[in-house]
Amino acid sequence: MSKRTLAILAAIGATTIYGINHTVAKGVMPTYVKPFGFIMLRVTGAALLFWIISLFGPKEKIEKRDWLRVLACSILGMVINMLSFFKGLQLSTPINSAVLVTITPIFVVILSALFLSERITLNKGLGVFLGFAGALGLILFGAEIRQDAPNIPLGNFLFVVNATSYGAYLIVVKTLIEKYHPFTLMKWLFTIAVIINLPITLPEVLEIEWSTMPLWAYGSVVFVVIGTTFLTYLFNVFALTELKASTISAFMYMQPLVGIIYALLSGKDHLTLVKIVATAFVLVGVYLASKRQKAGPSNR
Repeated sequence: MSKRTLAILAAIGATTIYGINHTVAKGVMPTYVKPFGFIMLRVTGAALLFWIISLFGPKEKIEKRDWLRVLACSILGMVINMLSFFKGLQLSTPINSAVLVTITPIFVVILSALFLSERITLNKGLGVFLGFAGALGLILFGAEIRQDAPNIPLGNFLFVVNATSYGAYLIVVKTLIEKYHPFTLMKWLFTIAVIINLPITLPEVLEIEWSTMPLWAYGSVVFVVIGTTFLTYLFNVFALTELKASTISAFMYMQPLVGIIYALLSGKDHLTLVKIVATAFVLVGVYLASKRQKAGPSNR
């Protein structure tokens, strides 16, 4: 099996884990682990694992001038991003989260235009409009009466906050990825995230009653910490050695499909007309917004 094939399988593996995570993490919250408590477990576990694996990587030091950018990346990618997603998942549904997290490329387009002066083409503009229409549809018209989803509109709004912060993170972290080894970067990003998240998440961590948790709940926690947080980063790092970043980002389109199928098969969610229409709007919007233009004299 060629390295390129393995890289494609790694990218598919990361996307599959993300898709399953929407239902797995939802099943534990808030009965056994509240969302902010989950984040502390997640960033602490990932930080420890990345420090261990960094022993097998190059020995690098972060330059003084880069620490401010590292701090910004940690706040955007491991604090706001994670806190808003897990709180949103507690309040909303797995299918809504699987759909709305895919609008990240739309925010990357908007933020790139604002801060990197990248031109928004007609296709990208239409994609941004359709993506936002789908997201607003879920926020405004996707409310249901469900005991496990106490505030779906607010939860859906938090998914948009999650996508926005992650889109900003992708832009800010770009120069650091080009400069430092992923193991070096990840261990510091997650370490800073532990420190920042501690005062916000500690109360909910202390509320966890480990002795009364069933075995399946322990398994879900392990899946989120090791699978969703640690392995996905490893898989994507390996995939980047053989594939372009734009190619890997295309696998994001699989996440709603995996998330919806798993949620339906496990009986944790169901489809509605609003969800189907909104999903179509979001996926078409993301496709148009992230579609690469053919090179030519007019857009060089």
